[in-house]
Amino acid sequence: MNMEFDFNNPTRILFGSGKLEELGAQTLPGKKALVLISNGKSTKANGYLDRTLKQLDKAGVEAVVFAGIMENPLKEAVMEGAAFAKENNCDFIVALGGGAVLDSSIAISAMATNEGDLWDYVVGGTGGAKPLANKGLPIVTITTTAGTGSEVNCWGVISNLETKEKIGFGAPELVPALAIVDPELMKTIPPKYTAYQGFDALFHNTEVMMSKDVNILSETIALSCIENIANYLPRAVNDGNDLEAREHIAYGSTMAGITMQLTSTTAQHSMEHAMSAYHHDLPHGAGLIMISKAFAEFFIEKHACDGQFIKMAKAMGMEQADKPEDFVTALVSLQEKCGVADLRMSDFGIEKDECMTLAINARETMGGLFLANPCEMSNEECAGIFEKAYR
Repeated sequence: MNMEFDFNNPTRILFGSGKLEELGAQTLPGKKALVLISNGKSTKANGYLDRTLKQLDKAGVEAVVFAGIMENPLKEAVMEGAAFAKENNCDFIVALGGGAVLDSSIAISAMATNEGDLWDYVVGGTGGAKPLANKGLPIVTITTTAGTGSEVNCWGVISNLETKEKIGFGAPELVPALAIVDPELMKTIPPKYTAYQGFDALFHNTEVMMSKDVNILSETIALSCIENIANYLPRAVNDGNDLEAREHIAYGSTMAGITMQLTSTTAQHSMEHAMSAYHHDLPHGAGLIMISKAFAEFFIEKHACDGQFIKMAKAMGMEQADKPEDFVTALVSLQEKCGVADLRMSDFGIEKDECMTLAINARETMGGLFLANPCEMSNEECAGIFEKAYR
């Protein structure tokens, strides 16, 4: 067991049902907020936006709303949001929404205070890899979904349709100052998206467990998250109003934001980002589910981290697990309980002859995650995982 780790997460986390109502009593990092929401209707229809604006008013904060963020957020939306923040003289951001909104807030924070285009600063692919000259706007996150963990870390994944790239962007100075995780805001998520987001959170933790850099702290937290998600995700999918289930999934998701600070995820995430870079309508969690079994089986066949798979299988309820294949059994069982075991790449327009293209794109855009794999994975092997998973 690796006993070394470097942990510094300055985000204050207010976790629990009803915590949104405490926002107005907090010391906030500015006086005029850019309230960032998605371009959908749910945040307004469910009353979350009005409740947030009321709390900001209670805190003496003026607010303007930017509702331009879509699933798999685009570079152009980031630049529009940053320009809107500048035009309105906003001095901090309140990100109210799911993973797309939280991810976008990181990039908008940076581009509201720095010159040029976001891709000038992106590291990987065609990105310019320039360092940020100025500190970004402070961020307050209010997550309405349980999936990305972005509410407590300094990374967001942004898509560039022109170059067909989907790349993580971030910097330590962009980490949110305050995160509010209120599971009551998650009760209206439809079953399908509850499953997609829950599995995203699960894979953040399983990939940390598989990573060659896993350490005593990241493993301890990851196993706790895996246990909670495996036990409660089927309940949340079956009954969105099951607040107890929502609380446990939210815990597993937010704490994944911590495990990813301690230990990187693996190439499974790079591979899915390639999938949705080429097929923009593919939900991130759905893509991860599609390749998850074949991805795990690659390392099981290599005997790269057998003990880690057994630990995860036990955390997922297989108390007598004694072989790495038991993890795959537990994983498939959970997917079946959540109604997502039959997802097909072809249903989202992915063709089997794209496998090598996707493999190359995954390494070129987010090759750093391949370095976290427990053993080497060539482009041919990566393409082979896509082919094995293809339906």
